[in-house]
Amino acid sequence: MKKIGLILLALIISFGAFAQTKWTVDPMHSFVNFSVKHMGISFVDGSFRKFDGSITAANADFTDAKVSFTVDVNSINTSVEPRDKHLKSDDFFSAEKYPAMTFQSTSFKKRSGNNYELAGKLTIKDVTKDVKFDVVFGGKAKDQRGGEKAGFSAVTTINRLDYNIKYDPTGMGVSKDVTIRLNLEFAPAK
Repeated sequence: MKKIGLILLALIISFGAFAQTKWTVDPMHSFVNFSVKHMGISFVDGSFRKFDGSITAANADFTDAKVSFTVDVNSINTSVEPRDKHLKSDDFFSAEKYPAMTFQSTSFKKRSGNNYELAGKLTIKDVTKDVKFDVVFGGKAKDQRGGEKAGFSAVTTINRLDYNIKYDPTGMGVSKDVTIRLNLEFAPAK
């Protein structure tokens, strides 16, 4: 009898370990933004309007989360059409040749409270680099239809030259450092 109890306990633990939930990004309530210093005196802000992402986790606090994210480079928007066209050119993103930026997480660690560190591989153009995001987990809530949502904000700064974005390599006109800020809402996948 004891053996049967132990076997059942082991099965319950095993099934629990595999009971993961996949969450997908809600593009209606999410934003992928960037900011870069211009001429050392001001900032140019922009966003990407098309993106897709998911989180897979078994733990309610997402401490075991695996994150995957893709951004459509051609959806870049700085509110200035000639600049957007230039950013898609070979001077910057080479959007025709490299239409997507991707991120794959390698870890999601809780620091304290709702603060996390998300580490992973960011690919822009033909370069993949390790990057870390500071993440704040905003919590979970029910929407007006009773569906569950989870919210996150994440920020990091990258050096664009590391990703073969070589326009103005001195950084005098367009800074080398680019801040990436994401405000994301996720819902369980259907």
